Amino acid sequence: MKTKLKKIITSRWLQLLLYYLIRLYSRTFRLTIENEEKWMTFLKNGGRVLLCTWHQQFFSAIRYFKNYQVYTPALMISQSIDGDIVAGVAELTGWYPVRGSSSKDGKQALVAMINRLKKTGLAAHVVDGPRGPIGKVKAGTIRLALAADAVIVPFYVTADRAWFFNSWDKFFIPKPYARVALRFDNMIDLSTPESEADFEAQRQKVEDIMIKELKGM
Repeated sequence: MKTKLKKIITSRWLQLLLYYLIRLYSRTFRLTIENEEKWMTFLKNGGRVLLCTWHQQFFSAIRYFKNYQVYTPALMISQSIDGDIVAGVAELTGWYPVRGSSSKDGKQALVAMINRLKKTGLAAHVVDGPRGPIGKVKAGTIRLALAADAVIVPFYVTADRAWFFNSWDKFFIPKPYARVALRFDNMIDLSTPESEADFEAQRQKVEDIMIKELKGM
């Protein structure tokens, strides 16, 4: 039964259906984009950028992030059944799914993300996914940015009307015709840590910056 379900979920027709439904639904959002120009200029001038967000907020960015498909940026996605769906949609959006997570094949996935980010200059990472805990920036985020010599650019989504799910991350989807803002934070340039304490201080710094934009904790 599980094999049959996986076959259905990973079928191209279902992924195409979900992809176009998401794009169609997202067109109802009254979307505004904030503070994108600075990091895009940095990227176009040869810099590397790691876009970071909370698990609860990534849905609203899916349609707009197709604008970055020219870079074929990487995104780490878990090997769960849910991850199969997300990976299919990501690929159709022009992104390169790297399968793995902190709980399974994490080291191999991290290496693949580093190599991809070095090559293309752009990647994205869900800092507390795929299982949380909510509000915790995982160490892999910092390792990825440091190894690829990339700046971290957090981004956040707000909506004046949304549905919040009863999930570990309090995942939310804006309601139709909601006013949605996709805001990019300032670039965070990490320095090579001299000790484990220094590494943890940098991880905590990123978490402190991003935690202010976590909704419904």
